[in-house]
Amino acid sequence: MSAGSPVILNQTEIESRVQKLDIVPLIGAAFAAYSRGEAVVPLPGELIFSNPPGETHIKYGYFTQGDTYVIKIASGFFENPAKGLNTSDGLMLVFSKLTGELCAILNDRGRLTDLRTAAAGAVAAHYMAPETVSVIGVIGTGMQAELQVELLQKVRPCKNLIVWGRRSEQAQLYAQRMTAKGYQVTIADTPAALAQEARLIVSSTASREAILTTDMIQAGTHITAIGADTPEKQELEAALIHKADIVVTDSREQARHRGELHHAFNDAELSAHQVYELGEVVTGKHCGRKTSTDITIATLTGLAVQDIAIATAVLNAHD
Repeated sequence: MSAGSPVILNQTEIESRVQKLDIVPLIGAAFAAYSRGEAVVPLPGELIFSNPPGETHIKYGYFTQGDTYVIKIASGFFENPAKGLNTSDGLMLVFSKLTGELCAILNDRGRLTDLRTAAAGAVAAHYMAPETVSVIGVIGTGMQAELQVELLQKVRPCKNLIVWGRRSEQAQLYAQRMTAKGYQVTIADTPAALAQEARLIVSSTASREAILTTDMIQAGTHITAIGADTPEKQELEAALIHKADIVVTDSREQARHRGELHHAFNDAELSAHQVYELGEVVTGKHCGRKTSTDITIATLTGLAVQDIAIATAVLNAHD
């Protein structure tokens, strides 16, 4: 990619290019590259805000075979919907790895982060969820609660949803939105009621205490938990992580500092426990689901290779 005057893409231009991409295998390949040691990805930076509550994540890195590096800034401010604003915002900056010059500004307002996160859930489900899914359980009612379901259709087609949200009015609005998109939606009274019905569960909240506990989960269930992307967040009981037959994360190194595994293990325990990286499953180094009764968990904190891959693909998807 030549430097000079940077390419600047707005949301409309980015969305047009995204429509040309097959995002799920793209993100799967990015995880595989990371686990093969073909990417340089430092630990992310973050800013946490209390009034109003929000957070900003900075993720960055490069593929060793590429000619660019990417810096992504993504924010989430949780009271925004009450103000008529999206929860998420952000952009991606692409630089030349040869000269350091700015090559492109992708002013996606957080859209690419949302898409690559949802695609990661689909990659995890492809390898770890039961072959046949009759109900998808959704913990949470925000953007990821929608996008995760939509991209799951590429790997585990299922139009029957059961949803639980902390606020019943938000669960009702979620049900209305998804019904309008052709899904059949049941609202669960409790997370336990949801787990009783669903063998594929996606959890996408900013919770700081466990929502799903060991006693709720049935044999044969797969859980993709994506909400715990900072050290203080937690959606799964630590004992549930220990009980699972297979546990997968996007980065073992990153998991030492944040997310579900940060709560479930200390460093020594994590080193000794069999936790695979999703990229290792994609490449076949380790298996995903082995039997129909396995309880499998993918706990994903969001990895910069996802941002690098989708930013590069958008830039290459010329009109």
